[in-house]
Amino acid sequence: MDKPYTDRTWQSADGLTLHYRDYPASAGADPARPPIICLHGLTRNARDFADLAEHLAGEWRVLVPEMRGRGDSDYAPDPASYAVPTYVGDVIALLEDQGIERFVSIGTSMGGIITMILAATRPRTIAGAVLNDIGPELRTEGLDAIKTYVGQGRSFPTWMHAARALEETHGAAFPRFDTEDWIRMAKRTLVLCNNGRISYDYDMKIAEPIMAADESAVPPDMWPAFEALKGKPVLVVRGEISTLFAAETLSEMQRRLPQAKAVTISETGHAPTLDEPEARAAIDAFLSEFA
Repeated sequence: MDKPYTDRTWQSADGLTLHYRDYPASAGADPARPPIICLHGLTRNARDFADLAEHLAGEWRVLVPEMRGRGDSDYAPDPASYAVPTYVGDVIALLEDQGIERFVSIGTSMGGIITMILAATRPRTIAGAVLNDIGPELRTEGLDAIKTYVGQGRSFPTWMHAARALEETHGAAFPRFDTEDWIRMAKRTLVLCNNGRISYDYDMKIAEPIMAADESAVPPDMWPAFEALKGKPVLVVRGEISTLFAAETLSEMQRRLPQAKAVTISETGHAPTLDEPEARAAIDAFLSEFA
């Protein structure tokens, strides 16, 4: 069976070959519509958006890039480049490579941070944004939880072992998941290696800048970056039991950007998969604003 996307690459400013999936729009799609670009979270890859991209493709062109050090993108020789400003530059390089002047961003976690920074630094680039379980302020509890598992480099003999390990780490965030759900998440998050073992599909060195960060440093103020989305269609998705993205932060986001719509995914933590019926319906309604 043919894949619904084409595997493509682009070059970063520092010479890395980076990979993205390109889901085409159909011949009958509105040519005035900007493409959708889906931006994944810290330890994830293009497979995170497989179901959503297939759902949207046809009416939209959907690009799903893999940030450096993830999936089929090159690993960086200098771990210090595993930082949001570099990822922003890599996305800009993709836009320039494809001649994209405006796009609709769907950003999960780190991908949402990239989206907000692009809105602040290149305001004409972002036509609209879906921010998935991310905002201008992050809870310390969630950040500390990420540090407990990122960069550990574990591997497993079978997909069932990998699924059980994911459940052990993330079970509290997805209490409704059954065994099939965990296996599905494992196949999105990990990859079968040449040695027959199953391991996480990212460079373990992405953890180095996170672990080396000065915990006493004042985090940057991201509220101006979020407010740069003023006047644009915005949808904020929040997991009801997220340890990273507080309900109070969502309320403040809606106060500052009254046009922003929001949906909360029940019994779900960080981060919703965007395959939940509530999320899918909210995204479809959001995208109807571009019709």
